[in-house]
Amino acid sequence: MPTIKNPIEWSGAQLSHAGHALSSLHRSLHHIQETIHSPLPTVRRIEIADLRASLADGFADFQAYRTDVLFLGVVYAVAGLVLARMAFGMDLLPLLFPLASGFALVGPLAAIGLYELSRRREQGAEVSWTNAFDVFKAPAIGSVAVLGTGLVALFLLWILAAWAIFRNTLGPVHPASTGAFIDAVLYTSSGHAMIIIGMGVGFLFAVVAMSVSVISFPLLLDRDLGLDTAVKTSVLAVTRNPAPMALWGLIVAAGLVLGSIPALIGLVIVVPVLGHATWHLYRRVIQ
Repeated sequence: MPTIKNPIEWSGAQLSHAGHALSSLHRSLHHIQETIHSPLPTVRRIEIADLRASLADGFADFQAYRTDVLFLGVVYAVAGLVLARMAFGMDLLPLLFPLASGFALVGPLAAIGLYELSRRREQGAEVSWTNAFDVFKAPAIGSVAVLGTGLVALFLLWILAAWAIFRNTLGPVHPASTGAFIDAVLYTSSGHAMIIIGMGVGFLFAVVAMSVSVISFPLLLDRDLGLDTAVKTSVLAVTRNPAPMALWGLIVAAGLVLGSIPALIGLVIVVPVLGHATWHLYRRVIQ
């Protein structure tokens, strides 16, 4: 039976936990240095059939662990709703779509726990939603954190770019209402310019994010190699398979858009399926 510790015992326990955390962080950073310039794995050429097979395998993983991954999907959907509420509450309606679409930029980081579940299923191990947090025990967690920080920074740059595009087209005056904003976007030349420029700039951000992360995150979980090697391998996979990877990006984007209608509810299913499918795509690309 647990007992209530006195303040001295409690403080000692917290200091011990902090010490373990700092030690783990030091090991992770040291691991990044130790594995730098690792040999690149073999990158295969894939076809459209590989995308279909990856989606089928991802859906199979979703069905196998439906209850567990639905819990994770709910977390993603709630996070999206919180972002949407913040956008409305802070009078940032013009950034609502950039916030929603920007989720695709950090999607590979958000789905890293799903990669772990698929990896464990391949090994025939017992799986529950708590295993998604086993990624924090991975040797390359330091590299994962650094790469994830880069994606978050890219997401923030996209939001700043989207805000600048709004201010130089429909802005700088805030829309009086949601209806007025939608009318301005759809039925004015300034709104059309915002759409065209925004889609072009957003496409560039999406290409960069996908190139550096689509293969690197699962690769870091699966193999003990360097962060630079993982990123180079991911970029090589995209450049060697431009058409399939471009289609994969469209599939992910379309899935996230459909999953966001209505009220982001569909993300409860879409995000887990796409996360699992990305792991299987990685398996087909990397030998």
